[in-house]
Amino acid sequence: MENLIQIHQALFEQPRQTIRRELMNEIDWSDRLICIKGFRGVGKTTFLFDLVHDKYPEDRTCLYVNLNNFYFTKRKIYNFADEFYKKGGKVLILDQIHKYPEWSEELRACYDNLPELKIIFTASPVLRVIEGNAHLKNIAKVYHLEGLSFREYLNFHGDFNFRRYRLEELVSNHQEIAREITDQVKPLAYFEEYLQTGFYPYFLKNKSFYNETLLKHVNLALELDVTYLNQIELKYLPKLRKLLQIIAGEVPFSPNVSKISNDVETSRATIMNYLRYLKNARLINLLFSNGSEDQMKKPDLVYAHNTNILFAVEPNNINNRNLRTTFFYNQVGYQHTIKSSKKADFKVNDNYHFIVGGKYTEAEAGTYAAADMIEEGRENKIPLWLFGFLY
Repeated sequence: MENLIQIHQALFEQPRQTIRRELMNEIDWSDRLICIKGFRGVGKTTFLFDLVHDKYPEDRTCLYVNLNNFYFTKRKIYNFADEFYKKGGKVLILDQIHKYPEWSEELRACYDNLPELKIIFTASPVLRVIEGNAHLKNIAKVYHLEGLSFREYLNFHGDFNFRRYRLEELVSNHQEIAREITDQVKPLAYFEEYLQTGFYPYFLKNKSFYNETLLKHVNLALELDVTYLNQIELKYLPKLRKLLQIIAGEVPFSPNVSKISNDVETSRATIMNYLRYLKNARLINLLFSNGSEDQMKKPDLVYAHNTNILFAVEPNNINNRNLRTTFFYNQVGYQHTIKSSKKADFKVNDNYHFIVGGKYTEAEAGTYAAADMIEEGRENKIPLWLFGFLY
């Protein structure tokens, strides 16, 4: 254990560049078992480092460990946590819980037998932490760390401190909000770059290899997260990769499951499962008319999860319509319910209907327009970039 304590201390002595994430303010840190899910490279480990710096600086009752460490091939999480607890430990931070077998049972044992110990752990977005998990279903609180919102990206690159807004605020007061922001910065000067290379914090290390880094993480997500955690044999990996390539080349589109199953050379049922797996892995988004995600129901439309994935996986399928709707779904759908709409592109929270388009797009009766290439809107016409301020 002493070696792991030394590693913890060494990690937090190193200078580093970071981006403050809004999720830090949204988590109820009084809970005893907290899970933070997120795509590879989205910044989960950095988020944990920020947590330690903010709440537990130079505090030996808090310990960060990465379960990728070979130490945990011979030591059970519960036994380690028990020793840490008996030595005065209060907060145990476990990075990459999915690297450890029987993680669910071990966490439950810690929760039941170490009542004063708080455990915070990270996981792949594919991992079923509470879904169908009898050990943790009623005790673990799960949060998702998404990629950077346009607001977070703008704050970092322009050294601003813009706050987030509720959707209701944007809808009712978007002109004043946009004016407050554009008095300080021209958001459209940053918007195109954000759509290409701004969602993931890879640019902190090497912006020149952004797409290469993203492709590497997409492949790792398919090879390790989607296949391993869903118990798919590796021989089927090429089919998953082919499906993602087909999707990236056609989104947004209404899937012809029969045609796709022929192209991928697998069954319709398997394609439906694969779509769900890719969605859970934060690689695509699925749009349904009633919001249902029944695995047997075909989605109305399929979107890339974010615009950066489009540029990396299928740059030949880049057009304004695709970028705009993908951005809207990604930024709004993170914390709001999105369904398809008969009179617009999206229905949000069963209340707002949004048409997404360019600067000449106008709202129709009973709808709102999310219009690109405008700094400030009017009435029911709202700047598209402003929806990047929801988180």
